[in-house]
Parts: sequence; structure tokens; C-alpha cells
Amino acid sequence: MAAALAVTALLPAVSAAAEDGSGSGYAFAPGARTVTGAASTTDAVPLEPGTAYRSTLPDKGELYFRLELTAGATAYVPVTAVPPSSATVSASDGIDVSIEDANGTACDYDSARFGAGLSPRPVTAVGRRDAGKALCRGAGTYYVVVERAVSGSTTTTPGSWDLEIAPVTEPALAKSGATTAPGTWNSASPEPLTSDPRRRTGGAGFTTARTLDQGVWQTGITPGQTLYYAVPVDWGQQLHATVDLGSTGGDTHGYVSAALNLSLYNPVRGYVDDVSLGYDGTQKSSSLDPLPPVAYANRYAASGTENAVRFAGAYYLVVHLTGQTADTFGTGPYGVTLRVRVDGTPNSDPAYAGSPVPKGIFGVSWNQGGLLTPADGDDTTLRALAAGGIGTGTALLLVLGLWTLTARRAQSRASAQKPTA
Repeated sequence: MAAALAVTALLPAVSAAAEDGSGSGYAFAPGARTVTGAASTTDAVPLEPGTAYRSTLPDKGELYFRLELTAGATAYVPVTAVPPSSATVSASDGIDVSIEDANGTACDYDSARFGAGLSPRPVTAVGRRDAGKALCRGAGTYYVVVERAVSGSTTTTPGSWDLEIAPVTEPALAKSGATTAPGTWNSASPEPLTSDPRRRTGGAGFTTARTLDQGVWQTGITPGQTLYYAVPVDWGQQLHATVDLGSTGGDTHGYVSAALNLSLYNPVRGYVDDVSLGYDGTQKSSSLDPLPPVAYANRYAASGTENAVRFAGAYYLVVHLTGQTADTFGTGPYGVTLRVRVDGTPNSDPAYAGSPVPKGIFGVSWNQGGLLTPADGDDTTLRALAAGGIGTGTALLLVLGLWTLTARRAQSRASAQKPTA
């Protein structure tokens, strides 16, 4: 604890708004660069992997951003669109994201929609340039294309949305490995966890996601709010998650379709799976479908869900309570319970030919592993380290050094106080 406090004293403070997850606002990455998307490829501004960006998406037209990629790197460009909390949206509204090469060939396409909850919330889609595929594998200039998906509904609120863009690159393997997905894995649903719940307030964005380890966790959520949690999952491990929405304790007349949504995203913010709960005022529960153990070769699976569990790192559980719940059952807050289970023994990392950008994203880092995060405590120190721009390795050396110094001082005091024979 003394070491944690000493490290915190060396770092800039993190704003409370980015930490407490209160309200319905999205917490953008601290220090994100503001860029303007271009209306054509000619004027597209460059994006650097490992850097977070903020931009604005108009309700009509495409935005272009530029990427310079090597031949061996696979690029992932997650784009999170954040509509105003007061906006009205339809189920098919959302965003489309793609990456194109210099000849206009689409390398990949992804989309995200608001769905049946009809609630404005952050939605994330990921453009990808896969260096392992024949299409778009060469070095050169590529373009990220972002566009609103508009249903044409007269009830949809016009106007721009904020964007967060966080490009990532993954190096090739040092030598060729399996090119087929693992054949079999344990797809049985485990017994639900029944331990005493611990309180953990959710973050308000990917970069302020609160760390969860295995266990039962509780928080409160208000209509229209979105909460972010990060679960460290290592190579060879399986993640299981169940969400419970508590009863109102009052009026149970009425029904809200898709009142609560639990979505799972991988370390590059790629969609993995989700579940929704209809709500009539009585307690409800649902679980994500079983996922295979995290493995590099999962990227060769035909199933999108299995394909997405392709690397270790922080897997994000994102909880949203639709704003319509307030009209039927009141403003809350409502009780949410997350039951998180991580099975399996971690195995070795794949032998990459280089380092991903940002470094350490495809692994269970020291902070995600809970080095300074007590099971029932706060991880503010970890967020301060991230916001202060101190890399994981540097921060770890600082912490270990302080711990070592503290231990040596304690040992010296104990030796000085030890009676002589």
C-alpha cells in the first residue's frame, strides 16, 4: 500500500469524471488527439497505431482517415461512436467501418447497431487489415472509412456524433503455425458462481474500464447509463459471464424489451457476443454463450464469436440499461450483478516476430492481473499510471523498486529490534 501511494504521488491526478462512471456520458481516452475526418482520401489525415483519437461523425457522408502499414502487420481500427444522450435512435441506426487499400479494394467491413433497446449508447465497430490473407496484404497506404448507418426513420435525431478511434497493430508470428482453428473445446456451461458479491463501480469508457477478476460483482446502474469492465484473460483461458438485473422492489406492471444489454469485446474492442434481458420489474438473468479458450488459431474459425477470441488481454464487459426503463419503472438506480469466471491454466504466448502497438496489449499485463488492485478495492493508481503516459514496464519497475525498498527497510527495522543472544 505504501508503494502504491508513493507511485501515485509521482503522477498527475485522474479526473473524477473519467473514473466514477456516473451519468450517461462516455469517458474518452485521456489526452486523445483531436482529428478531423476528410470527405475524400486525398485529404485524409494519418492515424498512428497506439494513439487514441477523437473526431466527429456527421449524420451524412463518409469520413476518411489514412494508415501507413507494413506487409507483416495486421491492423485493427476500433471506432466508437457516441451519440448525445438526448438523441432518439432506431434499432438499425449505428455506424459502418471499413478499411480500403489504395486501389479502393475493401479489405474488411464491420458494423454496429443500437438494436432493440432503442437507446442511444456508445457503439463500436472495428476495421481490419489482415496481413495473413491474400487480399490487402502488401505494405503501403490504407484508408479507414467511417459512415453513419441511418435507417431513414423520421424519429432519428439528426446531428453529429463524437468518435473515439484507437488503432492497434499485431505483428506476424516468428514462424508459421497452425492455420486451422482448434477442433474441440469444452463448450459446457459451468456451475454459476455463488460467492458473496463485491462492489465495483463501472467505468464510463474503454480506457476507464474497471478491472474484474473471477467472482461475483455488484453495482448500480441508471437508465441510459453504460458501464465498462475489463477482465484479464490469458492464453488458454476461457471467460464465462452472467448478468443479473435485480427487481425494482416496487411496481412490477409493464414490460421493457431488451432493457439490459451485456456485450463482450476483445482486447482490440472487437465484438465477441452479447445478451439482452427483457424486464418486467422482477429479477432477470442471462449468460453469454460459452467461449473457446483464447488461442491465436481461433482466428481461423468460421464462427465470428470463436474467431474474435484470438488473443489474450483485457476482455471488456459493457453493460447498458436502456433509457426506456425510466418511463416504466422509474429512474433507479437498478441493481446489477456480474458473475465472472475464468477457467483454464494459462499457457505460453505465441512467438511474435515483433511487438504489438501499443506494447503489451495482447497479454495479461501486471495491472490487469491485479498487482495493485485488491479484490475489493480500487484501481485508481492503475488509471493514474495510464493517464500519466508511463508505460507498463516503467511503472512496474517503479512499483517493484518501491516494494523492494519498503521490504528492505522493514527487514532492517526487524533486525535492529531483534534481541541478541
